[in-house]
Amino acid sequence: MNRREFVAMPAALALATQESKSPPPISARECYDLQHYTFTTAEQMQRFTGFLTNAWLPAVRRLRGTIAGAFVVADKPDALSVYKISSGSNIGRCAEVEAAIREDKEYLAAGAAVLGLPATDPPYAHLESSLMLAFSSWPKLKTPKQAAAGEPRVFELRTYESHSKRANLKKIEMFDAGEAAMFARAGMQPVFFGETISGPQVPNLTYMLTYPDIESRGKFWKTWSDDPEKARLFAIPEYNDKLIVSKIHSTYLRPLAGSMI
Repeated sequence: MNRREFVAMPAALALATQESKSPPPISARECYDLQHYTFTTAEQMQRFTGFLTNAWLPAVRRLRGTIAGAFVVADKPDALSVYKISSGSNIGRCAEVEAAIREDKEYLAAGAAVLGLPATDPPYAHLESSLMLAFSSWPKLKTPKQAAAGEPRVFELRTYESHSKRANLKKIEMFDAGEAAMFARAGMQPVFFGETISGPQVPNLTYMLTYPDIESRGKFWKTWSDDPEKARLFAIPEYNDKLIVSKIHSTYLRPLAGSMI
């Protein structure tokens, strides 16, 4: 097939050709445990972020094959909110990660002040946890280049709710058909894309993008919007966001010291 014939190919047929490649098996797709903590006071939150920096993150670093990050809200200094995420090679490994950390002697010693708090002085006010399976098109978490260099970075955590599981899977199919790759081409350095298996606001999907700073976000999204693939993909009727996405949540995050992401 020459280039002219390919360009003239109907969108649906082009998509079918793209999807003919066998996706990786579920066993090759990572699992993510995303946890969102909220607090009653700034002091309570500060104590917990210290625990993550000095006990939890170092413990995860001692585990093989696991990547973790911890974050505070970047654009709202008064937000009493903390996020953390850890990866596992599969669903079972996600459960093993926390179990292994709880048996780490250095973790128990470094985190004793928080781990041993009484019921009258809890470490946080509320916790929501989501267990996710990586997308076929993005089967493994990728750390941004700024993390390895210790450079500043900001993340956008985006969650798309759908009115039904069928609609949710259709939106995931759209990401796998090209939308996820568009973010990478636009320079946003996606960290992960995950289908939420269990957690609040299901059915949903969640993904994380990286920017040097919040101010540069608009430039990256303009590049994303101008990608020729966007016009092709969003022109397919079954991928109309109004039919398959009911609500979008977006949060800007800044990593804590010691975050691997």
